[in-house]
This record gives sequence, C-alpha cells and structure tokens, in this order.
Amino acid sequence: METLEKIALIFTIIGAINWGLIGLFDVNLVTMIFGVGTILTKLVYIIVGIAGIINIGLFMMHLEEK
Repeated sequence: METLEKIALIFTIIGAINWGLIGLFDVNLVTMIFGVGTILTKLVYIIVGIAGIINIGLFMMHLEEK
C-alpha cells in the first residue's frame, strides 16, 4: 500500500502545481502538454482526482490513529 500512497501523493502534487500555474499565470500545463479535451488530458485529470480521494482517505486514517 505504501507504493500506492507515494504514487497518489505524486499525482496530487502534480495537480496542485498545475492549479497554482493556472491561478498565477493562467497557464494549464496539462492542456499544453496533451491538448485541450483529449483523452490523455481527461485521463490525467481523472488520475489526479483519484489520487486526491486516496489522500483524503489517508488523512482521515491518520486522524483516527491519534
């Protein structure tokens, strides 16, 4: 499970950096790389969303341990 957690964290960081670029410079790195509305773009967004959900679960489990 530790490997999945690391992968989820990496994709969450990628998503956070992308949103930071959008907010600061109006630059969407994902669409610059894969194009607007392509399957690869949608796949990246789906993976980042799933990674965020995994990290929410990990955060909740960490809170319950305390």
